[in-house]
Amino acid sequence: MRGRSNRVTEVLRKALTASGVSAAMLAPAVARADAVSDFYKGRQVTMVLSADAGGGYGSYANAFAPYLSAHIPGKPKIVIQYMPGAGGLRATNFLYSAAPKDGSTIALIHSSVPFAPVYGLAAAKFDPRKFNWIGSINATSGICVAWSSSNIKTWNDLFTKQYMVGSSGAGSQMETIPLMLNKLFGTKIKVISGYRGGNEVYLAMERGEVSGRCGGLISSIKSTRPDWFPQKKVYVPVQIALERDPEFPDSPALLEFAKDARTKQILQLVLSPMAMDRPILMPPGVPADRVAALKAAFHAAMVDPAFLADAKKQRLEVKEVSGEKVAQLLTAAYAMPPDIVKAANEAMGGSGGAGGGG
Repeated sequence: MRGRSNRVTEVLRKALTASGVSAAMLAPAVARADAVSDFYKGRQVTMVLSADAGGGYGSYANAFAPYLSAHIPGKPKIVIQYMPGAGGLRATNFLYSAAPKDGSTIALIHSSVPFAPVYGLAAAKFDPRKFNWIGSINATSGICVAWSSSNIKTWNDLFTKQYMVGSSGAGSQMETIPLMLNKLFGTKIKVISGYRGGNEVYLAMERGEVSGRCGGLISSIKSTRPDWFPQKKVYVPVQIALERDPEFPDSPALLEFAKDARTKQILQLVLSPMAMDRPILMPPGVPADRVAALKAAFHAAMVDPAFLADAKKQRLEVKEVSGEKVAQLLTAAYAMPPDIVKAANEAMGGSGGAGGGG
């Protein structure tokens, strides 16, 4: 057995001693482990990120990559390639059609992007059900936040006062969620588009250019603006969620205002991306043994005490979502009745499914 596989070999030898299974029966598994280790040893793995370097996605990628690397057989070096654009579609299209399919390229993308084809978004040139889903680093609920000096404090204020929110463009959560609130509930939110990403919107809030932002923001605010919540620099007029997060007990969940079953079903589809908040994936066609190795490495990294301590230090919320669970969420979304999909898409301004933000 090659030296680099000593640890795997020792585990298997112990299993043989305990169970009496013959070495011949386990030899193929050892060979596969050797092949994966051989492939990744000394190799550079690219992690494509669908956001820029300044926001929450960048914080997660930089924090998680070293631990993921440490648990992949062969311990390849993971380098991050920032590929913002089109609300996350640019990076996802690249991963699907142009990225190497040998296991040397992975991605961390905006959670809304895999749902783009559900809504028929023409710019989405991929089938998310064909990706290899490794897992998601977090699951979250959404919120709208308003800068403390903007006079937006409560849900009722969204109907009576000027609430301007920043957005990176059509299709981003920063845009689709406010449009959905306007469509389904009659709020009067004005979207200001054109910002490069979520970090630029935060800066615009601090400068007074916009009042706030909507989306899956809790983790990114904690990691990039850790003083905002404890110092009450922002208010949370509503949670974009099916139920209240105990962290914001006085902020109502959006489902509380849904008056019928159809609206609830629309919300369940619209909010599905938040159940897979920081998904990691590989292109279609990657050899199965390398996909399996990445899934195992993902789980090992997610329960690594060192990573959990580092995440806590950096104020990154983590909640492991398996690759299988991510795939199930997508399968459920693609099985939604056409009228619900149509209504959800219309509620988001006809551009549902793209991500955007940080």
